[in-house]
Amino acid sequence: MGVVTIADAWPSTARPFTTDDLDRMPDDGHRFELLDGVLVVSPRPAPVHQVVASRLGSVLRQRCPAWLEVVPEPAVMISADTEFDPDIIVIGLEHIRGKKITDPPLMAAEIRSPSTALFDLNTKKAVYERFGIESYWIVVPDLDRPELIVFELRDGRYEQVAHVTGDEPFRAERPFTVEVVPSLLVARLLRD
Repeated sequence: MGVVTIADAWPSTARPFTTDDLDRMPDDGHRFELLDGVLVVSPRPAPVHQVVASRLGSVLRQRCPAWLEVVPEPAVMISADTEFDPDIIVIGLEHIRGKKITDPPLMAAEIRSPSTALFDLNTKKAVYERFGIESYWIVVPDLDRPELIVFELRDGRYEQVAHVTGDEPFRAERPFTVEVVPSLLVARLLRD
């Protein structure tokens, strides 16, 4: 694909965006997602965000069973007009095909950024719930008080099953048994 501008990728008619339009967006340092045909643009994650996502992915990979996979930043197409890029998902190997994930992952995790905090906790949570993602984790990478908030589907609705901070461990049973300690995800990172 050649270099395109946002204007080149923008739909030529006054219609909602589709995931096909999203595929044409330029790699310009922004994260482009789609919600009900509306383009959602956020800045590229900061290095602390990326380090925390990498560390969480590493913890998950160490305990991940052979029939599942931990995937960083995949395109998850929820419908023709809604697509998100979670920081991490866990999904069955049989669902990894093509350019995008089109089946509900077993787990999605978002590392909260100041610019996306409300979107992750409200909008994405509601969309992931409707899509049927069994577990939704939000990591708050605050260097003084890191947190992990975990929601699991119960009768089609998310229920908060954990909210741990600092050195307090969370022992997940879904999508597999793993222990996560928020303080270890931010260990040795320095403030600006």
